[in-house]
Amino acid sequence: MHPLSPTHLLIPFAACSAEAWLPTVQALPPDSFKRLGQLLQGMKLVENDTQNPESLSPPHERALARALGLATLQTPDGLMPWAASDAAQHLQAGHGKAWAWITPCHWAMGHLHATLSDPAMLELPESESRALLAIMQPYFETDGITLHYLSAGRWLAEGELFRDLPTASLDRVLARNVDAWLPGSAQARPLRRLQNEIQMLLYIHPFNDAREMQRQVPVNSFWISGTGDLPAPTEQPKEQVSAPRSLAQAVFREDWAGYAQAWATLDAGEIAALLARQRAGENVRLTLCGEHSAQTFETHRAGLLTRISSLLSPLRTLDVLKQL
Repeated sequence: MHPLSPTHLLIPFAACSAEAWLPTVQALPPDSFKRLGQLLQGMKLVENDTQNPESLSPPHERALARALGLATLQTPDGLMPWAASDAAQHLQAGHGKAWAWITPCHWAMGHLHATLSDPAMLELPESESRALLAIMQPYFETDGITLHYLSAGRWLAEGELFRDLPTASLDRVLARNVDAWLPGSAQARPLRRLQNEIQMLLYIHPFNDAREMQRQVPVNSFWISGTGDLPAPTEQPKEQVSAPRSLAQAVFREDWAGYAQAWATLDAGEIAALLARQRAGENVRLTLCGEHSAQTFETHRAGLLTRISSLLSPLRTLDVLKQL
């Protein structure tokens, strides 16, 4: 086994609040969770992070930030410093400054509210993303914010406004009414004004005229997330953690056949690999995440009586998932 392969598997959207979720997992073939069930039998629950389902930072992001040394259980909601971490890695400029992710996106306008569409549907090439950044940069600079290109679908924004500004993860907002998730504090007023200015700019801009001529979805807004600054460095080594997105992607598409297939693929792939490592005597960790809870399990060297007891009353995988 490669020494750098993950010993911690973190699974976002192992459960969710969608009405179709429970019927989907109940209809799965009996062996769909076979290896997951076997893995859990050799583990004990070591951490249960349960928050309000309306928290800005979803359970999987809080758990992943802690695993990577970017946050603790005391880190305020909505201040997982993902952007600052990216700035440190890609710009060598993360520490001491405040950062945010800026995601170009499309808000689908309804009669009563706007819904945030999946930014991936924009399919922005790098050239268009860089051109869009240049169009928007002067408006951000007016508020003391500097934009940096990171990828076609995500930019970095540097500015003191972001240091203590809680923001909602995209995973909380996708396919939902944006109003409930926009920053509402007085501190955020300049950003709300900026967002309105950008929306008016893009509504009539030739950039979107060109996209619409190509029958592409227009970019009509942006989303701010991943705000904050980096915590002080610690001496603790970071975990090697894997966080597959296949279940999350199926949930956002409301593709429940795809969700079932994603579970089967995970069980036969990354979960099977983690089980093999556990059976080889390694200590491994598994974090299962829903929309209000993340439960972390760790290899447990049980005594004989405990092992017999677990065989007589095995941990039911579906019961675990329902708690998320």
